[in-house]
Amino acid sequence: MKHLEYPFTASKIRELRAGDKVSLTGRVLTGRDRLHKHLWEGGKCPVDLKDGAIYHCGPVVLRKEGAWVMCAAGPTTSMRDDIYMPGIIEQYRVRIIIGKGGMGDSTMKACMKYGCVYLQVVGGSAALLAENVEKVEGVHFLKEFGAADAMWEIVVKDFKAVVTMDAYGGNLHKKIRARSKRALNSLRKKKFRNG
Repeated sequence: MKHLEYPFTASKIRELRAGDKVSLTGRVLTGRDRLHKHLWEGGKCPVDLKDGAIYHCGPVVLRKEGAWVMCAAGPTTSMRDDIYMPGIIEQYRVRIIIGKGGMGDSTMKACMKYGCVYLQVVGGSAALLAENVEKVEGVHFLKEFGAADAMWEIVVKDFKAVVTMDAYGGNLHKKIRARSKRALNSLRKKKFRNG
């Protein structure tokens, strides 16, 4: 397990390889489609994203005793934001993307060029993942985008994930797809031979 603390500098990110298990501690920002589109179109960003992490997450956040509490923090499908991510990585020097399902070739190229990694977390574990959110420091675009698409500033501790796309072109998603395709073709050939 490799432990990473914010800020997630390029030198820290370049030490990671696809397949590494990591544990994050520090500031992470949530963001989904509306936020990515806003940034990509040149909208203002209320916080500094340099050496930061964007978590593709539509959280459930409640107000309790005057403070925000994150009750669920499950990942959303990252591919939906693939059109925006390369430009955001380039402009803001985001170093970590967290989500599920991986991203496309254009994002992979940006990760390699600017020093960024993609971290996969397990879908369906929203309540469990929220246990690693120590606090909610703030929220942006709540009125404009709604709670699920707002940018939540959270502080995580020992937030565990797996590097599935690294800054050198390592891509577990592609390897698994290729392996699955070979296995499927093998099964088809066996079925054809057996009639």
